[in-house]
Amino acid sequence: MTERKRRLGELMGRLTKVAMPESEPGPAGPAYPYQSDPVVLAELTALRRRIDRCVGSLVASSDGMLIAHDLPPEIEPAGMAALTASELALSHRMASTAHGGGFHEVVVHGTNGYVVVYSAGWTASLTVLAGPGVNVGRLHLESRPAARAIGAHLAPNDNGTTDRQRREQP
Repeated sequence: MTERKRRLGELMGRLTKVAMPESEPGPAGPAYPYQSDPVVLAELTALRRRIDRCVGSLVASSDGMLIAHDLPPEIEPAGMAALTASELALSHRMASTAHGGGFHEVVVHGTNGYVVVYSAGWTASLTVLAGPGVNVGRLHLESRPAARAIGAHLAPNDNGTTDRQRREQP
C-alpha cells in the first residue's frame, strides 16, 4: 500500500468517525501511529488550568496529524485535528489573499462557545475550545504564548532536528 493511500484511508476514517484504537500516550500501534508529545501535552494541561471555561485543546500538524490533545471524551481528537488542518489552510490562504501577510489566529464564535486556532510555527497549530462565558481577552493572553512555545518546541533547529526528535534519540 502506498503512503498516499494509507493517509487517504486514515483521513476517511477520521471524517467518517470509524472506530480507531485509543489515542492515549504510550507505544504507538501499527494501525494508528499516534504517540502524544509529553512536553506539548504538559503545555495543554497547564493552559486548561489557567483559563476559566476552557473545555480543552489540541495541537495538530499542518497536514492534520494529531500531536497531542487535552480534550473531553465526547470530542474525537483525530477528527478535530483534521478539521483544524482544514481551518488552518483556509485561514493562511485568506490572510495572504486579503492582506498579503501571514496567519496568526482565527476565532470561531458559536452559540455554545468558542473555537480558536492559533498558528504554532510553520508546521503546527494550537486549537483551544472554550465555553460561551469565557473571557476572550484572557483566552488570547494565555494561548498566544503557549502557541509560540509549542511552535518553538516543534520547529527544526539548524541541524534539522526538533526538540522532540532529540529527546527520542538514544
